Amino acid sequence: MPIILKRRDNESNERLIRRFSRRIQTSGLLLRAKRRAHFERAKNETQRKKDALRRLAARTRDEYLRKIGELSEETYTRGRMSRGNAKKRTTNAKKS
Repeated sequence: MPIILKRRDNESNERLIRRFSRRIQTSGLLLRAKRRAHFERAKNETQRKKDALRRLAARTRDEYLRKIGELSEETYTRGRMSRGNAKKRTTNAKKS
């Protein structure tokens, strides 16, 4: 479904672009395009199980390394949280 806009009389280019952007946002066309850009095929049951076992093994390995001190706590939390929150947590921990 193409979106067609014609320039109105005495309408600036900036206004036309703004009106086009708004029309794209409200149509949902951009969301559909983003979803299709990252489409992944469904995995079969054995592949899902193998992936789950691999994640479980990596998680247990990381927990073990953290417990024995080979993996720092800061490294562990940064992978699990967004960058901004990880910085806040480390700075708050230093202040306490």
